[in-house]
Amino acid sequence: MLVMGGIIGSGIFMNPSVAARHVHTPFLIMAVWALGGLVALAAGFIWAELATVRPEVGGQYAYLREAFHPLVAFLYGWGLLLVIQTGGMAAVAVTFARYFRELTNLQMADGVLAGLALAVLTIINCLGVRAGGTAQTFLMVLKILAIVGLVVCGFLFAAPSGEGVPDGPALAVLLGSPPSMNLLTMIGAAMVPVLFAYGGWQTATFVAGEIREPAKNIPRALVIGVTGVIILYLAVNFVCLQVLGVSGLANTRTPASDVMRIALGPTGARLIAAGIAISTLGFLSQSMLTAPRVYFAMAEDGLFFDAVAKLSRRSRVPVIAIVMQGTLATVIALSGKYEQILNYVVSVDFIFFGLTAMCVFIFRRRFKAERATGSLARVPGHPVTTVIFITVCWLVVINTVYQYPANTLIGLGILLAGIPAYFLWQRKNRT
Repeated sequence: MLVMGGIIGSGIFMNPSVAARHVHTPFLIMAVWALGGLVALAAGFIWAELATVRPEVGGQYAYLREAFHPLVAFLYGWGLLLVIQTGGMAAVAVTFARYFRELTNLQMADGVLAGLALAVLTIINCLGVRAGGTAQTFLMVLKILAIVGLVVCGFLFAAPSGEGVPDGPALAVLLGSPPSMNLLTMIGAAMVPVLFAYGGWQTATFVAGEIREPAKNIPRALVIGVTGVIILYLAVNFVCLQVLGVSGLANTRTPASDVMRIALGPTGARLIAAGIAISTLGFLSQSMLTAPRVYFAMAEDGLFFDAVAKLSRRSRVPVIAIVMQGTLATVIALSGKYEQILNYVVSVDFIFFGLTAMCVFIFRRRFKAERATGSLARVPGHPVTTVIFITVCWLVVINTVYQYPANTLIGLGILLAGIPAYFLWQRKNRT
């Protein structure tokens, strides 16, 4: 539930249309979602191996610290707090508020309602990891039911689009145009929203230190969870193509709502709006449960405020870290700056994805004895699959720098501002 909840947000209900605007045949649309799933599965295997080597609180933070240097790990936590996680949570909370208001006609500002949702989830997760995990599981089950409901209703109650298969050579029908560099560019552009929709597998490793038998259960959760998401995502795209056709999918910004409206009328549209609201709330619950463990690990290393490393005597969770995460996300939601911050996320996030995957090479060399006895989870096809994943990460960063140079520079500037902060905390720690 943690793995799937970290991946599935509101993106799958909207991003199928974004991908369809770049590639224009059913084969290519399904292919880019399948390819994105394979990239996510490769990442799941990579993080699974890393989790068996360092099954500690902080997950990705711990891998970067042990493989490279505490500075690299600190910059990851710094970026997570100021850009990646907090900005993303603020945007998702506002998405929840908009759909909730649409359903209830509640007269309240989006930012205020988003702040209330974040406050409730903050309180739940301060009660303990069991309370947070129970809330996450409940919301994740509802989220899966919403996606399954979309697929089933689309199949059973919506008439096919009637969009025929064009005539011509088989290759032209599959690809829509002859193989060319332009076609590769379009596929690459379609992969961007797909990869974003698949992102989030890594957050489950943040709570590794609070899971029973993490070296066994985290790899299992990563592989099963990512595989489950791939199945759900492919089913959603298939039913969208079946009901809307390629042109209809490309010309809408709300594909899930359109499918449900065709299947069940206005009632269907309201049902999927409720499903999207639940999905966003589930994502927020997962983020509130996992991300604060990174700041806790930073504080334990003496690289953040001491109070963030304190556990509640009653709940045994880092309450101050959780409250800090919720407060910052609420401030950004109320300020309305979340969309601007999200523009910085891409390059920063994928830089650390690539660096984290490189940890596999370092740890394999460092832990040869464990590898020889077979006690470590293994990445299938390593080093080829690992290198492919790292290459995809760097290509996403390069593409983002090319398309959004100003936003990328701001994101990197925020990241680099963490360097003097690291040395200040390190100096304080020595003192």
